[in-house]
Amino acid sequence: MTAADDLRKFLGDDRFATVMADPPWRFQNRTGKVAPEHKRLARYPTMELEEICALPVARHLEDRAHCYLWVPNALLPDGLQVLNAWGFEYKSNIIWEKVRKDGGPDGRGVGFYFRNVTEILLFGVRGKDVRTLGPGRSQVNYIEADEPDGDVLKTRKREHSRKPDEQYKIIESCSWGPYLELFGRGVRDGWTVWGNQASDDYKPTWKTYKHNSGVAAE
Repeated sequence: MTAADDLRKFLGDDRFATVMADPPWRFQNRTGKVAPEHKRLARYPTMELEEICALPVARHLEDRAHCYLWVPNALLPDGLQVLNAWGFEYKSNIIWEKVRKDGGPDGRGVGFYFRNVTEILLFGVRGKDVRTLGPGRSQVNYIEADEPDGDVLKTRKREHSRKPDEQYKIIESCSWGPYLELFGRGVRDGWTVWGNQASDDYKPTWKTYKHNSGVAAE
């Protein structure tokens, strides 16, 4: 069964107003082989761009919808192509800076030209009258996390490819439901989550970053 068939079967006739996705992008160099700096991708199965585009997302959308799509810097054109294939028009983005526990940039990020310490969350819309909700008018396009005492702390990077939990707070305040998460890890109240790691007892199957992990989920 293809990923598209599995998603179609999983969702049935359900439709959603907000989609968040973190696809298992496949990196390739000019020879067509997986780039050597991305050996960590062997930790989970990746997908070709055509497979991601073929997911039947558009058929499960309400007339008015938002999409939040994670994409690595090197694959920005691919991310825009996926947005379009899923029926969305690109409007903006949110940047996540990956930092160490001491607050400095995580210099272990991969990259052929520069060390990537950021990742992009593309934002696209579908339909008419689809401006973000009230809180979105003051939401900056930069992901941060608030400490209990009110001081601002940049979100620390956790195990490989896992995104910050602060994304949910932003999405739920700026976009209306029903909510769908694609390629999710674990489950979340109020969301329909699809993916081979979408279980309530999810734990990473590889060693997490010693100096970056351990941020408790909500």
